[in-house]
Amino acid sequence: MARVYDLLVFDWDGTLMDSTAHITHSIQNACRELGLPVPDRQAASHVIGLRLDQALHMACPGLDDSQHKALTESFIRHYRSSDDGVTLFDGVREGLHALRERGVFIAVATGNSRVGLNRLLAETGLGPLFDATRTVDECHSKPHPAMLQEISDELGVELARTVMIGDTSHDLNMALNARAHGVGVSYGAHDVKLLQDCQPQTIVHSFAELQQWLLTRLD
Repeated sequence: MARVYDLLVFDWDGTLMDSTAHITHSIQNACRELGLPVPDRQAASHVIGLRLDQALHMACPGLDDSQHKALTESFIRHYRSSDDGVTLFDGVREGLHALRERGVFIAVATGNSRVGLNRLLAETGLGPLFDATRTVDECHSKPHPAMLQEISDELGVELARTVMIGDTSHDLNMALNARAHGVGVSYGAHDVKLLQDCQPQTIVHSFAELQQWLLTRLD
């Protein structure tokens, strides 16, 4: 098979890092702490990948400005107080190195803040592997195509030779909106039916399966 992609763009939470449950619980605990309606697991996990203020508005609608501010502060406190156990999915570190050896560009497009992503890149030691990164501090939130458009422009790669890999419909709809390719991973926040509705090239069920699928398209 001829080489298909020159740029691999990864979502972070739920795709590279096993953080879906932690984010979901942090949203629920923040609502519980403030006496607000607590979203169920599906509703809380559905908003992962969006800009934080947008995510919390969707998870707990109808709040006034002061309530929303309090919810944001509570979420951040819960998230930061117990994220030590959040780790990369099995095979991510080795897999990214193997993909990098094929001479492709690798990037991150995430709903994290710049400060948050930089902290994670430093803690995991993965920072040097990525040629470009975009967060919601610099771009419109997913599914707007801006993150992919800016990364592809920065690296000089056509969007038609770019693939976005993510665990949510927000990631895959961003790929559709940018006219890039999309690959869904089923081990994160959104279920397979939601991912299928976004017309991805494929859906994989582990990082090892993702790595193998990508490698066959980088020869």
